[in-house]
Amino acid sequence: MRARIGAQQCIERREQVQAHGIHFTQAIALNNALYRCVRRVETSRPRNAGAFLFMNPSQASRTALATSLMRALHSRSDPAPLLDDPWGDRLVPESVRTAFRERGMARLGASASAASLSSLSPEAVLDAGLRANAAYPDVILRSRYTEDALKDAVSRGVRQYVIVGAGFDSFVCRRPAWAEGLGIYEVDHPSTQQLKRQRLQECGVAESADVHFVEADLSVEDLGTALARSPFQPALPTFFAWLGVTVYLTREANLAALRAIASCAPEGSELVFTYVDEAALRTDGTANEAFQKLRGDVSSVGEAFLSGFDPTTLAAQLRDTGLELVEDLDDHQALARYDAAGANGLRPAGAAHVARAVRFRSA
Repeated sequence: MRARIGAQQCIERREQVQAHGIHFTQAIALNNALYRCVRRVETSRPRNAGAFLFMNPSQASRTALATSLMRALHSRSDPAPLLDDPWGDRLVPESVRTAFRERGMARLGASASAASLSSLSPEAVLDAGLRANAAYPDVILRSRYTEDALKDAVSRGVRQYVIVGAGFDSFVCRRPAWAEGLGIYEVDHPSTQQLKRQRLQECGVAESADVHFVEADLSVEDLGTALARSPFQPALPTFFAWLGVTVYLTREANLAALRAIASCAPEGSELVFTYVDEAALRTDGTANEAFQKLRGDVSSVGEAFLSGFDPTTLAAQLRDTGLELVEDLDDHQALARYDAAGANGLRPAGAAHVARAVRFRSA
């Protein structure tokens, strides 16, 4: 059953934010202001309308920096964290964090919210905006799901991990014992990857011999071509992660990307990816209110949610690309799996899904 979320979710999110000492309306106002300024922090390079948006420098930087900070915030401040990922606090440059705070406060101007927030510490201001973001719960849940699925795949013999649109993912910094010897391939746009590697060096993180950074603009080349420039072994079963991307692409671009991933992988390889229930993208008033608010915020800064999938037909569409659906969880199901007691106060909007698929043998 697809949830309709409105007033009750607002009450729950208000309680969550206030528990951290921030007034709800202040946090929402700051979040909106921060959201509008983040895309200006790294680059103003114009986008290619035909590109895979996650490889556009401005898009990649915005999502990579914000999600990295969200994972770190959750790890250090939520009561029963689902992740142990403090690296966002280190990898995201202080200049960027300062810009987020200052531009967010500047956009609030002389409002009562700005006056109230000015008495808080800089970190509290930034944390309040991140926590109030409607994407916060889904970033946490999808990250935990993906690493659980990766661990399971490694236990069954998978020895390669490809992160498509890796951004500021920190797995290489906190690799657990079960992932020792795992070949890791981070694929991303050169501008994002260069910034990340610079930050890794500045943080004293040595580049391991089994970690490979693959610079690629997937708007002009396919994933297989990019991976061919690295030591990637296409005959070995591989785990692919592709998170937070599909809603920004057309249906045709998503299906093409899924085919490209499947073509790189032998039988038994796995993929975890996220998508939005296409019902949430309707404009006839039937979609849930919380997600429509997030969609409006995105639209206001020139972005667009372009497409989703229908959960009832996803399996058939994946099969046409060479992938077999193994599991598909909406964000409420993911929350029930990882935080059924609600210890962390995560309140997802009810539209995001995380799916797991496996490459099957071609006929």
